[in-house]
Amino acid sequence: MTTTVTSHRTRPPAQPPTLRARRLPKYVAPAIALAALLVAAAIVYGAGIGGPVLVVVIGALLYLGALYVAANVVEGRRSARNRTWSALIHSAFVLAVLPLASVVWTLVSKGLERFDANFFLTSMNNIGARDPEGGAYHAIVGTLLQVGIAALITVPLGILCAIYVVEYGRGKFAFAIRFFVDVMTGIPSIVAGLFILAFWVLIVSPYFNDGRPGFSGFAAALALSVLMLPTVVRSTEEMLRLVPAPLREGAYALGVPKWKTILRIVLPTALPGIVTGVMLAIARAAGETAPVLLVAGGGAAINFNPFENNQSSLALFVYQQAGDASRYAPARAWTAALTLVALVLILTIAAKLLARRNRLGR
Repeated sequence: MTTTVTSHRTRPPAQPPTLRARRLPKYVAPAIALAALLVAAAIVYGAGIGGPVLVVVIGALLYLGALYVAANVVEGRRSARNRTWSALIHSAFVLAVLPLASVVWTLVSKGLERFDANFFLTSMNNIGARDPEGGAYHAIVGTLLQVGIAALITVPLGILCAIYVVEYGRGKFAFAIRFFVDVMTGIPSIVAGLFILAFWVLIVSPYFNDGRPGFSGFAAALALSVLMLPTVVRSTEEMLRLVPAPLREGAYALGVPKWKTILRIVLPTALPGIVTGVMLAIARAAGETAPVLLVAGGGAAINFNPFENNQSSLALFVYQQAGDASRYAPARAWTAALTLVALVLILTIAAKLLARRNRLGR
């Protein structure tokens, strides 16, 4: 009797289905970008048709095209479109940051040449064209006084105006305020300077100056106030509108008066945004040249009195030094510009820290 033995082979267990799709390796995108820049550089410099900017632009276009092709082959059309649009957004961000980085680098590299004690502790009084010394102490003093006075005038007035428009304003009067604020937002700085020149310098100041028109830092502060006011009003108005209505309603339900609700609830909640708007207005005012030139006149000497005699500012100092024929003037202009940017940055950081400490949630 013959016995037949049948052998059964053991089959491996079936693999569970996976949702993972094929992906490009991480090194592919940087490699494509490097290759695109090299090809763009070869095209631009080989043909002699441009410089680094054109290399970056052509390289970005080549990078987007090559990345789409590679992703389409490996990952599919849908993923390729997603990856290409993501790369386009990142490329747009880089292209937007490059000019800012270039400005900062140029400002720092050229501004550090005269960034010394002599620049910050001396003025341009009795400084000749062949004198390498001289600084912007008088301009720094003028900028701080003018912008400080303008802020003292504008910030309370602008915040109160915005509170009225948001919390109390109804009808034609509130509409008129919004309309004129919008109109003032777009006026050129030279118009603000001419207005203060015609009103304050030529009409009002002679009553306090023995019949003679008086140029002063206070007149420049008034002109800067005209430029700052619409920015403060509009930014504060938008921040107040963003405060949730339940916060106001809860305070009213507890019997809190409206003025105290605004003071204790609404303003602290909107404070960070209000501070940002105020600092934008201060930054604009600190960089204005035309109003200061028209109504303050500028000057080389130090003047601590904003109500008498001519007074300079950092923006005006940059303008004057940039047009000076002295070989030492450009370095002073770059350092003054760097000082102005640093001053605005320091004030912004200080204001942000102060607003963070005083937020409602603390």
